[in-house]
Amino acid sequence: MRTSRSLFTALVAMCSIAHGGEPGMATVPDGKYVPLFRGEKDAKEIAVSAFQFDERPVTNGDFLVFVRENPKWQRSQVKRLFADERYLAHWGGDLDLGKADGAQPVTNVSWFAAKSYAAWRGKRLPTTAEWEYAAGAGFTIADGTKDVEFQQAVARWYGTPSPAVLPSAGSGRANFYGIRDLHGLVWEWTSDFNSAIVTGDARGDTGLERNLFCGAGSLGSKDTGNFAAFMRYGMRSSLKASYTVHNLGFRCAKDL
Repeated sequence: MRTSRSLFTALVAMCSIAHGGEPGMATVPDGKYVPLFRGEKDAKEIAVSAFQFDERPVTNGDFLVFVRENPKWQRSQVKRLFADERYLAHWGGDLDLGKADGAQPVTNVSWFAAKSYAAWRGKRLPTTAEWEYAAGAGFTIADGTKDVEFQQAVARWYGTPSPAVLPSAGSGRANFYGIRDLHGLVWEWTSDFNSAIVTGDARGDTGLERNLFCGAGSLGSKDTGNFAAFMRYGMRSSLKASYTVHNLGFRCAKDL
């Protein structure tokens, strides 16, 4: 298994270089995502094209550089239309992290702020299908449902309260694609509406209302016993694009 995984990692690295991949991003290959919910006429699977994905969530330090160069997104300057009153509430000020650690994932950011940050970096927010597909990978194999250790970790993560002080972003164990902290650290925004009712390729689907909800720390599943997936769905359903939450952050994606 180790030899097989090493070979896969090497091939992914070569693919990233060939497609102009950048440091700090992992390549997620083509695949399919099975939505948690779907209507009778909706596709049973969503095709996901290969893409690049940040290996860790965006940090307070990363976001500080962004607001320094984009003053309209500073805490005292942002318009309430784009972020509620809790925006960056854990920071000391506009350009002061205060007690927030620069290495911790940034939270208390709205969908609008996250989207603007991603664009500033020449990237974008991932679709829900992309996020869930990448998050469904186990530690040692692409199909996390067949990785017993991964399944145990997911169950443990969702049965444990969030720590008062968040660990550094990227400190968790990497999954099969080399991506860290998709589970167990913070919830994460995605670009599109709840993937449960998306049909076809999420990036090309224009026949739905995109209310800009978030992806969360759980793997997508058609299994009605997957409580983590339902937690994700419930979290998304509670949000609006201007909301900011103390345990909601984001990471970026990029087309190949």
